[in-house]
Amino acid sequence: MEIDVLSDAVAAVTTAPALSVHIRARAPWGLRFGGRRGFGFHVIVRGECLLHCGGARSVLLRAGDVVLMPSGAEHTLADPGDAEPLDLVVDRRVDRVSIGGDGAETIVVSGAYRIEPGTRHPLLAGLPEVVHLSGPRQDRLAAAVALLGAEIQAHDPGGDAVVAALVDALLIYILRAWHDGNSTGWTAAMADKAIGHILHRMHAHPAEPWTVDRLAGEIGVARATFTRRFTRLVGEPPLTYLTRWRMITAARLLRRDRTPLVVVARQVGYSSQFAFAKAFKREFGIAPGAYRRDIRTDP
Repeated sequence: MEIDVLSDAVAAVTTAPALSVHIRARAPWGLRFGGRRGFGFHVIVRGECLLHCGGARSVLLRAGDVVLMPSGAEHTLADPGDAEPLDLVVDRRVDRVSIGGDGAETIVVSGAYRIEPGTRHPLLAGLPEVVHLSGPRQDRLAAAVALLGAEIQAHDPGGDAVVAALVDALLIYILRAWHDGNSTGWTAAMADKAIGHILHRMHAHPAEPWTVDRLAGEIGVARATFTRRFTRLVGEPPLTYLTRWRMITAARLLRRDRTPLVVVARQVGYSSQFAFAKAFKREFGIAPGAYRRDIRTDP
């Protein structure tokens, strides 16, 4: 079976469905976000507002713009006037907020994609503190944004379910749009026929006893040539990436069910539970058993 590596990677690093809130704001207004696990996002459905993030220059956002905040840093959205921001914690699958005065209306969909803390997958590496897609040029992302706005404003039966599904899908569209605009890193690796094939093989069969020689043989090149090419495109050597992917896969298995740790270890290529636990702790800073307990008690 052919593995969709992008979908596989996103499914592995996201820990739960996205949280979102539909904001209807009339000037003057301001909202403060951040300080929680995950990637913040904003979709400007109508009107315009300013994004303030730390000491960085404010960014004017207009209808159709999409913003992803991979750092989860505290930031504010506000109308261009002068308003004291209110703290907003997004903690529901779909919620609604109406704020402000009687001025110009802005409609925003904001929320968070819950991402596994400590995850260092190359898919996420290199993302800036603020990913700002201004009037997305990708047809499907623009269509998803337009459909999201239409559903929010229509109030039709089943709208919440449609919006929740669109918000979940939006992360893939955002990452596609960002990486398609950059010719290096993960996009270049996936576009490279040989290295893309190796990534598919690693993702489809993480428990295989892969070696550099065997991986190089898969695409018929010398070991040194393969290693240089993989490292240049992916950003790390092949076996480093393989170990990282095995640990991300293990974390997903630990979140999903109560499979015994020894079985999880075998499913990601470790015959020794001790060696698996050591590798997992090196990646996530916590033993797999403790990780599973923490996930079960995480709100």
